[in-house]
Amino acid sequence: MRKWGNLMLMFSHLCSCRCRLCRRDSSLQICLWLFGGHTGWNRTLWVTRQKNKVTEGMIRRRAEHNECQIFSLEEVSLHQQDIERIEHIDRWCRDLRILYLQNNLIPRIENLGRLKKLEYLNLALNNIEVIENLEGCESLQKLDLTVNFVGRLSSLESLKHNIHLRELFLVGNPCTEFEGYRQYVVASLPQLKCLDGTEISRSERIRASQGLEEVKRRVWEQEREYLRRRAREKEEAQRKEAGEEKGNKERKPGFDGRWYTDINNTVPGLEENKENQEVETITPELDEEQQEREFWHTPCTFTPESRLEVHRHLEDKKRAKEKEKEKKPKAPRTLITADGRVMNVNEPKLDFSLTEDEENNTTVLDLAVYRHMDTSLMDVDVQPTYVRVSVKGKIFQVVLPAEVKPDSSTAQRSQTTGHLVLTMPRAEGEIKVTTSVSRPPRARQNRRSSSAQDAQRKNDVPERLEVDPSKHTGLDLANIVPRPSAKAGPLETPRTGPPAATGDCSFSEGFVDDPDVPPLI
Repeated sequence: MRKWGNLMLMFSHLCSCRCRLCRRDSSLQICLWLFGGHTGWNRTLWVTRQKNKVTEGMIRRRAEHNECQIFSLEEVSLHQQDIERIEHIDRWCRDLRILYLQNNLIPRIENLGRLKKLEYLNLALNNIEVIENLEGCESLQKLDLTVNFVGRLSSLESLKHNIHLRELFLVGNPCTEFEGYRQYVVASLPQLKCLDGTEISRSERIRASQGLEEVKRRVWEQEREYLRRRAREKEEAQRKEAGEEKGNKERKPGFDGRWYTDINNTVPGLEENKENQEVETITPELDEEQQEREFWHTPCTFTPESRLEVHRHLEDKKRAKEKEKEKKPKAPRTLITADGRVMNVNEPKLDFSLTEDEENNTTVLDLAVYRHMDTSLMDVDVQPTYVRVSVKGKIFQVVLPAEVKPDSSTAQRSQTTGHLVLTMPRAEGEIKVTTSVSRPPRARQNRRSSSAQDAQRKNDVPERLEVDPSKHTGLDLANIVPRPSAKAGPLETPRTGPPAATGDCSFSEGFVDDPDVPPLI
């Protein structure tokens, strides 16, 4: 982020028109060329957050590399947190060596005097106007104040006490536009080795010290002029803020500025002209769009007040969007309707192909899943009539052209393309509902009918053969084993003699007929 900020400031002095987004004397074309347009750069620079204070939890979350211990922390990054005041850091993190506070809303340098070991302090992209309260940072070697509002260049002399200071960045501050700015800084801070990324040579330091008094006089005159201009800008910002507050108080609920108490006829004259009613109902949305367009396209000066104005505006927009999301919860996706109809759904927006392999009697689904996605993030559910695939929680569902066998289906992942291939064999003997054919009524016909009548009867109605139930010759399975007579007791079995020998029956020579053995059936 610091790199992009420095790039912006290096090119910001090349153009003439003022813009609300970049807040510098920069051309719209150069902003578009360097940063991809105002909108993209604005998103990067002005990230809205809800937390505006330095809290212990905020620091602990950024101390994971130190096992979340803040008392022994040596480096912490608190950039893009919309911090409006530096506090608590000098008491909680006494051993800090590197502190990143760029891209916040800090208006003043304070509460850093106890950081005796601090070597690098980054306060770029803030609202700082005066360099102060850094005398206690005895080990400070590098100070970055890129893109701030330092116009009081004389406050730079407070850094004389930081004898170890080697690098100083003031690019993008109003003081850099003063005549003799670099000569004044080089002569005022003899311990500096590098200013705004440019090394200070020995000859440059000698030349700067020769005409120091004259340079100081010119710098102080420009500083006084700048302070008078800043006072006018502050007054103008206060008047504008007071006017907005007054306008908000005078604003009334009616979209045309009037109060309406009649429920039956809230707005007079609307019933007579319905077309005007439709136009007036759309007016608030058009006014909001017009105000948004005017806010971003109206030129203004680059001041701490305008930067805060942009921040508050973006916060209001974000809050309004969050309220809209709360009011309109997202409806759940309908996969199967109430009447049982399966819907086709493609939430992950993946390409797919559904083909039928007639040779193997299968249906093949080729789903173009992302190549480097882990297979554990996918879940496949094959049903007889449809297939459902969950890809990172997003549902893909398609209805199949024919019934398949879920148990015999296979899912494979291509190692080259990453596609998911489902092979589903079709179900054989598919049961289909057909309409029943009613039998024609039986009619006794004379066997001696003419041959012409018999031929017509055979063509009209299929002939059916009737079987007499009295002549049923099927095997009676219930009476295969003879049942005992009703006179015999439950433990008594009827004894029957051996079966009569027939001419066809023959016994072996050692056969003995035992009457106590029951006959074989």
